[in-house]
Amino acid sequence: MKNMSGLDGVFLHLETPATPMHVAALYLIEPPADRDRHVDFAGEIERQLLPRLALAPFFRARLAPMPLQFANPVWIDGGVPEFSCHLRRIVLPAAAGFADLEACVSGLHATPLDRRYPLWELAIIEGLASGEIGLYLKIHHAALDGVSGMALAGTLFDATAEPAEVPADWRQRVGEAEDPGLGQRLGAIFRHTAAQYVKLARHLPAGLRLLSGMVRSAGQGTAPGMGQNLAFGPKTPFNVPISNARGFAALSLSLAGVKEIARRHEATLNDVVLALCSGALRRYLQAQGGLPRKSLIATMPVSLRPAGNTETTIQATLTLVRLATHLADPLRRLHAVHAAAGAAKALTRRAQSIIPTDFPSLGIPWVVGGLAALYGRSGVAKLLPPLANLAISNVPGPRQPLYIAGGRIRACWPLSIVEHGLGLNITVFSYCDSLDFGLTVARDAVPDVALLAQALTAAYAELDQLPATAVADGPVKMHGPGESVVRKAAAEASTERARAARPAVHKKTST
Repeated sequence: MKNMSGLDGVFLHLETPATPMHVAALYLIEPPADRDRHVDFAGEIERQLLPRLALAPFFRARLAPMPLQFANPVWIDGGVPEFSCHLRRIVLPAAAGFADLEACVSGLHATPLDRRYPLWELAIIEGLASGEIGLYLKIHHAALDGVSGMALAGTLFDATAEPAEVPADWRQRVGEAEDPGLGQRLGAIFRHTAAQYVKLARHLPAGLRLLSGMVRSAGQGTAPGMGQNLAFGPKTPFNVPISNARGFAALSLSLAGVKEIARRHEATLNDVVLALCSGALRRYLQAQGGLPRKSLIATMPVSLRPAGNTETTIQATLTLVRLATHLADPLRRLHAVHAAAGAAKALTRRAQSIIPTDFPSLGIPWVVGGLAALYGRSGVAKLLPPLANLAISNVPGPRQPLYIAGGRIRACWPLSIVEHGLGLNITVFSYCDSLDFGLTVARDAVPDVALLAQALTAAYAELDQLPATAVADGPVKMHGPGESVVRKAAAEASTERARAARPAVHKKTST
């Protein structure tokens, strides 16, 4: 039995039929080149995954609720999963294209998980004309975040084309399901709550001193740039009440190409990812006839994990970053994004010690669940100015290829959460030599997500062609972390451009 953290519980109680709170990944698997054509490759994937899923405690964990839901449930071991409730085999129409796979995944992502069982589902998708297999894995966000999710993939997949050995007696090794009585569950929650109150009391004075110092520094101007991201965003089509209808597009860009753009402009990889999203949003909104004069703002998760920590619980916070979408010049936009992202990181680093990921949960299910239901029904998302216009997340993944049933995983595209007033989520995984972008949307906010994916491709081409020279319209006013990001001479820039190979753009989206 394991207690659920306060932050994990918030994601559980925020869930409504229109806003499922799960995250997912779409893996594309190439069949082994030497496989027997008469062998059912999808069936072999299923055969190898079942024991791995059962042997991993995470995939056996299910919720044991508290009476009247007065506090967070606890996690208990459910024994060997009932795979008929978790696993689906889907065959697409004959000679299906990638757009058919995206549409299939969009539908799967729209349905919430059944809380009577461990909070995950797996779909093996066949029928692509390429012969590849799609693997869609959905997990509730109350159970993990992006970093722990990528680590969890290591329990399912192989590091080489040679499948790992699985014990034949794996069902016996799992053992019986855990069945704690009500007294045990109540005892666990009250002990956990008492420990959280003690921890809160112990850290409160230091936290208040740090918070007071941050406010004082910002007011005196000794923390430059810290306040530049703290403002409401403009109203956009993304910021509306939503239904459960979802859209999804997948796109892969060259990791080496994006790193080269970052190197030429003395920026970080994450700066370039944000600038790519900014350029794509400009194009998309211009095409829809509604680019705001004010910059869009993204909410971006920042990991709070110590190095090496892969515990399956949420250890992250959210920060806000201005995307400079109001700037037409792409170089000025990149510089401004660099400055804003640097300020956001500085603020998060300073506040990290007072950001809680666990806290007492008594009464939280009633409060959070009630507010979530009220927020969706009232349509208030249409009236209030958005604190953020979209969510962007960048999660580092493995640099070496993964395999299953001897087949190489060619790409791993993430799918994430959209909310009332926040109908667009762009999440990025780095895998091997590519950046895999997953664009998850509410159809009420983005009716045709393929147009946004095309705009992202164009934004990459724009930055890729940009020399490392000063901006044409003069320097962008920046402070703190963003100051003087480009100091390269024009001669060096031209030399580097001649030497650099043009990176390929691997587009995987509907048109």
